[in-house]
Amino acid sequence: MKWKIDFHSIKFKMWGYFILFAALILIVLWLLQTVFLSSYYQNMKTRAIIETAQKIITEYGKEDFENTLQQYSYKSNMVVLITTTDDLILYSSDMFGGMNSTGQFQGGRGMLTAANVLTMKAKILDSEYGEAYYKVPYKQMNSDFLLYGALLQDSSENYILLYIASPLDPIDSTIAILKDQLVIVTIILLLLALVLAFFISKRLAKPIEKLTSSARELASGNYDVIFARGNYSEIAELAGTLNYATRELSKTDSLRKELIANVSHDLRTPLTMIKMYAEMVRDLSGNNPAKRNAHLNIIIDETDRLSVLVNDILDLSKIEAGTVQMPSAPINISETVRRMLTRFEILVQKGEYSFHLECENSLFVTGNEMRLEQVIYNLISNAVNYTGDDKQVFVRLFRKDGKVRFEVTDTGKGIPPEKLANIWERYYRSEETHKRAIVGTGLGLSIVRNILTVHQAAYGADSIVDQGSTFWFELDELTDDKK
Repeated sequence: MKWKIDFHSIKFKMWGYFILFAALILIVLWLLQTVFLSSYYQNMKTRAIIETAQKIITEYGKEDFENTLQQYSYKSNMVVLITTTDDLILYSSDMFGGMNSTGQFQGGRGMLTAANVLTMKAKILDSEYGEAYYKVPYKQMNSDFLLYGALLQDSSENYILLYIASPLDPIDSTIAILKDQLVIVTIILLLLALVLAFFISKRLAKPIEKLTSSARELASGNYDVIFARGNYSEIAELAGTLNYATRELSKTDSLRKELIANVSHDLRTPLTMIKMYAEMVRDLSGNNPAKRNAHLNIIIDETDRLSVLVNDILDLSKIEAGTVQMPSAPINISETVRRMLTRFEILVQKGEYSFHLECENSLFVTGNEMRLEQVIYNLISNAVNYTGDDKQVFVRLFRKDGKVRFEVTDTGKGIPPEKLANIWERYYRSEETHKRAIVGTGLGLSIVRNILTVHQAAYGADSIVDQGSTFWFELDELTDDKK
């Protein structure tokens, strides 16, 4: 099997980045230890000379100054000379030169030759700050040295000159040694980087590969798959999110299957009834007006039920897709509630149900009247379906903390707390066998939820087992100054 490298994989890219990082570190190390070592050493030596000069200036004029001068010279490997402006030697850490018959510096061998001292003297006197330093070739040692000079004042306020010379040790051999060592270090570090990069990239890529494998199982329809969390916070968070998505997909798939089953059930029943009674009209009651009209009325009723179901499915699909326009306007919701309640008068006339209304007058809200009518109708219809044997339904509309609150209460079996969150799902049923509602299609609460969400209304349900349930929603009240 031919080994193929995926240049776009995270494993390869992590490996490449790690190698590149190691190479950059080695390049910086080479530059610092070879190219910039000489200039760094010279700058360090210059700072050391200037610091020593400041200490000498501070100690100048104190007792035992000459011993102090010798100590600084010995510790720092420097030659120090202090003269007057007439080149009369006041202090010297080493007599490389000498004095003439008048006690003046006459030069000699070494770093502080007469020529070097005179050149530095001129630079000091011409300097704006009375200070100068520069590098001078040191022919005797086949190297260079740094020469520093400064213009000072003694206790008598007379000007004196300070000279400091310090050799710059040859570092060519040091650089050569460092280069040899860096070659070895570079080879070792690159090999280690290659090995470490391989294992680190593999360790980072492994949990992602597991997530990918699990995602393929999920895509194939296996909702029992578990995404491993791994040892990294980001991957653990991703795995947690994917596990949550898996649970939601599983729930959605279950709801989809339940929806298909329930819709199929609700469609099959009226279609069966329509077909059966149509056949009866054709074969049995065609010549009997009374029976024929009865059978035709059943066909019409079942067709109406089928039409309601289809309309509810279409409404829910449009609302969820956001394609339904809901223009808002001021609504007298008190009148809307009373008008919706009259649609259930047939149930009162038959002596089957009792409706109890508590409704404050002239409560206004902003919304889409047709859709809010649908919400109120569906909530009352839901209460009719699930109220108790006493067949009592309680409807209330009132003000509450600047809101208009609508409530409808039944006296049924109630809903367990752990199932309250699911009642707004389409075709949700408890463990009871699904049966066609007395009024409605089983999509009512899902439609209610979507309409109220568009209206940005608060909504919910409160229930006590064996005592009934209360469904409610709240809208901002439209006061006179806002109408």
